[in-house]
This record gives sequence, C-alpha cells and structure tokens, in this order.
Amino acid sequence: MKVSARNLIPGTVKKVSIGMVNAEVVIEAAPGVEIVSVITKESAEAMGLKAGAKVKAMVKASSVMVVTD
Repeated sequence: MKVSARNLIPGTVKKVSIGMVNAEVVIEAAPGVEIVSVITKESAEAMGLKAGAKVKAMVKASSVMVVTD
C-alpha cells in the first residue's frame, strides 16, 4: 500500500470497544503510550481488529498545536 502520510506509528491493539455506529480502538505504541482512534464499526469489523493485533496508526494533519498552561 502506498500512502502520502509519513507518520506511521507501529503498535499493538490493546482494546476495541464497538458501539452502534463507531468503534474506539486503543493502540499501544510503546509501554504506557497509547493512541486512540475512533473509526466506523463497519471498518473495525472488516479489518477484524482485536486485542493483540499488530497495526500501524497513520496520522495526517494539516497542523499540530502545542499548548501550555
């Protein structure tokens, strides 16, 4: 597969919570580092996402904001 995004973060699915329409996928990128994605229920089921699966989180954004208090 070829994609334009350069931010591909490998990880392991920690948890998949499937709702009526969407699914929340928690990916552990490193010990104590989690990335959470909300995708459609249909996509999660089609991909067969389950805890323990090796995946990559693809991040593409036009801006990244930095905030301090």
